[in-house]
Amino acid sequence: MPRQFFVGGNFKMNGVAKSITEIVKNLNSAKLDDSTEVVISPPAIYLALTRELADPKIGVAAQNVYDKPNGAFTGEISVEQLRDAKINWVVIGHSERRVILKESDDFIARKTKAAIEGGVSVIFCIGETLEEREANKTIEVVTRQLDAAAKELSAEQWDKVVIAYEPVWAIGTGKVATTEQAQEVHAAIRKWLGEAISAHAQESVRIIYGGSVSEKNCRELATQPDVDGFLVGGASLKPAFVDIINARI
Repeated sequence: MPRQFFVGGNFKMNGVAKSITEIVKNLNSAKLDDSTEVVISPPAIYLALTRELADPKIGVAAQNVYDKPNGAFTGEISVEQLRDAKINWVVIGHSERRVILKESDDFIARKTKAAIEGGVSVIFCIGETLEEREANKTIEVVTRQLDAAAKELSAEQWDKVVIAYEPVWAIGTGKVATTEQAQEVHAAIRKWLGEAISAHAQESVRIIYGGSVSEKNCRELATQPDVDGFLVGGASLKPAFVDIINARI
């Protein structure tokens, strides 16, 4: 069975109620590819607003979740709270949290486990820095990040994971991995899934690309056999996001 194409929109720390309302209304009224799963991720303060406004066919993701069920963790959000707000996705492991906020591979893996066990699906972000790319360590880095998750998750739980390969050097820089570079890494990730998790995971887990994805480069990337969609940053705030969602039609 073919993997369903997946496009996520990560608003990051952008937008206010008015602008996010406009973005959601634009998506609601647009003709979107029915065969593509769409999930948008607004800042935490606007999660409930986004879920209320968005068409039910559009998923809503938090940008973070904590690895503990509840308690004295000021500023954090629990899986139970996301579920209570009808938020069924979360972005975990984004490079900005790995690099700026110093989240470790193990912590990211524990958050992923907590989310899935609590009934929230995960967009699991991995990727290498420019220095690591130039040192030919890309596969080593993404494998290390995936291995941490593999220690926490059962083989069956990978059904609730979408892997987002985002080379750090391509995020917000205007640079984008070539089609060949993206496919090469995605193919390596798929091979890892078969060897480390299961044959089922190798065939079924979706691997999406992120890093300066735009309406100009999305169609060529979408033709690659192991590119199952995109995680879009800045472009998800613009009307052109619709074109990226519709990259295959």
